[in-house]
Order: sequence, then structure tokens, then C-alpha cells
Amino acid sequence: LDAKSAASLDEELMATPGFTLEQLMELAGLSVAEAVYTVAQQKWPLDQRQIQPHVLLVCGPGNNGGDGLVAARHLVMFGYECTVIYPKQSSKQPHYENLVTQCRDVGVKIQGELSEEFLQSQTPLVIVDAIFGFSFHGEPRAPFDTILAQMKRAQKDNDTIIVSVDVPSGWDVDEGDVSGVGLVPDVLVSLTAPKKSARSFQGRHFVGGRFLPPALANKYGVNMPPYPGVQQVMEV
Repeated sequence: LDAKSAASLDEELMATPGFTLEQLMELAGLSVAEAVYTVAQQKWPLDQRQIQPHVLLVCGPGNNGGDGLVAARHLVMFGYECTVIYPKQSSKQPHYENLVTQCRDVGVKIQGELSEEFLQSQTPLVIVDAIFGFSFHGEPRAPFDTILAQMKRAQKDNDTIIVSVDVPSGWDVDEGDVSGVGLVPDVLVSLTAPKKSARSFQGRHFVGGRFLPPALANKYGVNMPPYPGVQQVMEV
């Protein structure tokens, strides 16, 4: 999907089928958590580790960040220790405040900034990039430009897996990493349907959109993957 179609599809999901933003965010975040669990388990099985593995989630102020907050809560329930970096907490809707409360209630740590000391001491197995979504344009601004640089270093120096939510941060949703400053994640989790920029992505690609009604899928030309069993995501 291009940016215009992705926005239109989201609007229709909340109109004709009557999904609420909160419902869509919950379904999207669960999809992200399942993809992270799948990737992490293949490399570091939970039952073979003596300490609780750590996942770091970096959340932006919009819906992409909300998906990350939901994913953090689910990942704790799956058995991971989670820290959320949330520099610009959204005050646009009370739902975001509720998500933060829900995270804290299950033991997720919420921080306003990402320090080098934290990255070195915690060494997260996975960093989830939930900063910018398909509405992002231009180049990342402070503090996210610095955070993206820190994430790249962790990926290079610590063998940390980067998982991006829907669109890698810094990428144009249609054209990809045109600025050359975006993340190059190891894993991409496309939500509802892959965006045009996914064509230039070279890593592992999951799709999480099992909530999309067939009529809307047909209208927008989305080929729904054959999700196995009860899984909310599928690797494509």
C-alpha cells in the first residue's frame, strides 16, 4: 500500500466495520509481540537462558508508539523483561496514558531517554523500533535522530536484533530510505498490509493483519496470507 491508501484503509476500518483505534492498536501490538517472540526464540530460547532476556522498545508519540506500548505489555506476559523509551509521551488521547499505566502494572520500565550507559549495561537482545509510522515525512528530528544513531550502534556492536513496526524509522513510506539516515532493521512487521517501501527491505518480513475484513482486503487489493493456526502474524 502507498501512504494514501494506508491512511484511507485505516479510516475505513474505523468506519464501516466499526473498529476503534484502541482495538486496532491492541491487535497490531499483539502481532508485533508475536513476531518478536518468534525471532527471539529462534536465536535465544527462553528455557535455555539463566537470566530473563531483555527487550527494549523505543516508542514515538503517535499510533506507531502505541503499538509498541501494547507489544511491551504482551512481551512481559510472554516471559521477557521490557524497557520502553518514550521521549515524547502523547497527550492527544487518554488511551496513551492508559497504555503506559498498563505497562507499568505488569513491570515494564518506562524511561524518557536512552543513555549509552543503559545500552551497555542492559545489552538488549532485541530493540523494537516503534517510533514513526506511515505518516512520517522528512528526516528524523531530536531526540529521535540521536536515538536512531544509538540503535544502529547497538545493532552493529552488540549483535542486537532490530525489529521495525510497519515502516522502518527514517524511511519514506513509499520510497524507502531516500535520506540515507533511516534504520536498516533485521526484521520488519508490516501491519494490516505491507507498505510500498517494503519492496526495498532485505531482512525477515512478517505481516500482521488477521483482523482485516475480506471485503476491505479485496477493495484495496490486499492478498491476505494463510495465517497458520491461531497466529496473528506470518512470515512472508
